[in-house]
Amino acid sequence: MKLSKLSLLVAATLAVACRSSTPTPKPPPVDPIPASRDPVLAQRVDAAIDKAVAEQQLVGVVVMIARDGKLVYSRAAGLADREGGKPVREDTVFRLASMTKPVVSVAALALIDQGKLGLDDAVTKWLPEFRPPLPDGQREAVITVRQLITHTSGLTYKFLQPPDGTYHRAEVSDGLAEPGLPAATNLTRLASVPLVHAPGTVWNYSLSIDVLGEVVAKAGGGTLPEVLQRVVTRPLGMTDTAFTVTDRERVAWPYAVGSPPVRMTEPYAWSMQGASLKFSPARLFDPTSFPSGGAGLAGTARDYLRFAEAMRTGGAPILKPETARAMRENQIGKLEVPFQGPGGTFGFGFGVVVDPVAAKSPKGAGSFGWAGAYGTTFWIDPPGKLSVVVLTNVAGNEFEPELLKAIYATGA
Repeated sequence: MKLSKLSLLVAATLAVACRSSTPTPKPPPVDPIPASRDPVLAQRVDAAIDKAVAEQQLVGVVVMIARDGKLVYSRAAGLADREGGKPVREDTVFRLASMTKPVVSVAALALIDQGKLGLDDAVTKWLPEFRPPLPDGQREAVITVRQLITHTSGLTYKFLQPPDGTYHRAEVSDGLAEPGLPAATNLTRLASVPLVHAPGTVWNYSLSIDVLGEVVAKAGGGTLPEVLQRVVTRPLGMTDTAFTVTDRERVAWPYAVGSPPVRMTEPYAWSMQGASLKFSPARLFDPTSFPSGGAGLAGTARDYLRFAEAMRTGGAPILKPETARAMRENQIGKLEVPFQGPGGTFGFGFGVVVDPVAAKSPKGAGSFGWAGAYGTTFWIDPPGKLSVVVLTNVAGNEFEPELLKAIYATGA
């Protein structure tokens, strides 16, 4: 009898541990990225960071750069909470927003490699009720996993629509606000609205990866946080990456670009270049909020660098080499990617630079990555053997161009 009670206690403890989605302090694993500081690079990048912080373009920032498998630069600067006087540390947790998308896309590719999911599966195989009508509103659309992961599904974002748009009227969430909203409710709202394009005809930035996240959960046999942990974050040692955080002291407070940057309130509405986004800083701390596959993760620069390096070096231990290679190749043909501009295209979950000259970028051909609305970005440059992670807490900042000059030693 005593043994039985002990077994039940152990089982219950393990179950709670498995359900937990909160980064908790623990001894770091042996880091697969050895340090080898580059003092010349450091001088240039330090100068760019110092200037951005001094001129109040940024409140806080962490930059990590790996070259050829070695950590050549790592620095935290500025403040995680300006009003509280709390400095940024290299292990500060930042809201990743759309940098969630590549991680969830890779989870889908991992399930495809395992034979649990198919690129050309209809979404209705996994989400039978998700049947949005075509733009004419008369016929049901057939959307595939391939179209979700490449943003060619015909979906869009509420923030890309005018205030009286269909997504606004249906109260669709973009995954950045509305704490406590269940995933099923948001999917029902999203499926009630006609697509903006027929699937496969136009690249359109969208809630595709939120839908993909729910497909990943079904195909992986768990919740999205559970499946993501099993197939991506745990194998890569990403111990501080999660959809929900309880240790608020580790999390950087978000700001919006301004002179000086404006501290975000709860909630916070922000307009830029015709787009109106709604943020909820509190969402990250509400475990009842749906895990947004397109915008919900938070994490550290070190964690994300591990992810980036795994993708740069061929996907091991979570993807087959051929899958990792296809991931960073053009997967949308001649469709245009407005978010990339000239010289860019889209792979499986990542924006890709195919023509650096047309893109006016110092990054090498084949570089891939993405950015997040809270002020984060990353890229992987295979020709340069580089992985770069930039986490800031200022939405809308323009730090990346100066950082590019510093890293690639271009410009004045």
